[in-house]
Amino acid sequence: MIRNLLLVALGGAAGSVLRYLLSNINASFPWGTIVVNILGSLLIGLLVGLGGKGVLSPEMKLLLVTGFCGGFTTFSTFANESFGMMKAGDILLTALYVGVSVVLGILAVWGGMTLSNLRG
Repeated sequence: MIRNLLLVALGGAAGSVLRYLLSNINASFPWGTIVVNILGSLLIGLLVGLGGKGVLSPEMKLLLVTGFCGGFTTFSTFANESFGMMKAGDILLTALYVGVSVVLGILAVWGGMTLSNLRG
């Protein structure tokens, strides 16, 4: 159990640091968060697809899926930024941000799963 916790913590730390570096883009639109969430969705789709084929050990799934992807993606930041845009009265930008994030996130998971199927 301690080993599993350490794997999740190590992956989570790496994912969080990378998220911090990528999401510090100063712009009027939260590009950093959307990039992180789309990349994270692609990666989690790929990893879950590979894991379903037995390519990843249970330990690697803990490190990469639960730890890294969990630390890397930022749903709470996405929700907060969406709320901030909505509160500021920018309903169109809020709808665009939410729509693009959700649709591209789902497509990225599908893309990752598809990529995992390319492995012979």
